[in-house]
Amino acid sequence: MIEVQNTLVHEDVVNENFVCNLNKCKGICCIEGDSGAPLERDELAVLDEIYPLVKPYMTDKGIAVIEEFGTWVKDFEGDYTTPCVDTNKECAYVIMENGITKCAIEKAWEDGKIAWKKPISCHLYPIRITNYPEFDVLHYDRWSICSAACAFGKELKVSVYEFLKEPLIRKYGAEWYAELEAKVSK
Repeated sequence: MIEVQNTLVHEDVVNENFVCNLNKCKGICCIEGDSGAPLERDELAVLDEIYPLVKPYMTDKGIAVIEEFGTWVKDFEGDYTTPCVDTNKECAYVIMENGITKCAIEKAWEDGKIAWKKPISCHLYPIRITNYPEFDVLHYDRWSICSAACAFGKELKVSVYEFLKEPLIRKYGAEWYAELEAKVSK
């Protein structure tokens, strides 16, 4: 583990390669899984607030789920997540563009309708964070559906943390990222 401020970063975040390759995987990570995208407590109010602006981008199925269950839910483990369509499969915020899964929230952000890009867990994927009272642990979540991203990252020689520079800075700040880079280059 690499200690950076109030976090521990698993070596795989530094040593493994990863670059999303949506042309290969088609964004299946937003459709598969055992629950929706993990949410931080402060993101719940954001989802409630932005929903009216995101709703025009959403599918009828996604809107129906949110109208029934809300903009966020508690999953089977008691964690906050995005709601899912079809019993814990497709995220309610999923949209399709040219056969590729996209996010209605991110689309609204790209169009300047909202100032929030998407849940940080989505932005940081394949990094997952385990929160402890005194620190966070960042680890690389290996999933077979991301094999094309691993191969593409290896081809381009881009590590997980390099690929996720923007969301890591969004979550922990530029100073934190600079410290990680300094520790990695030693």
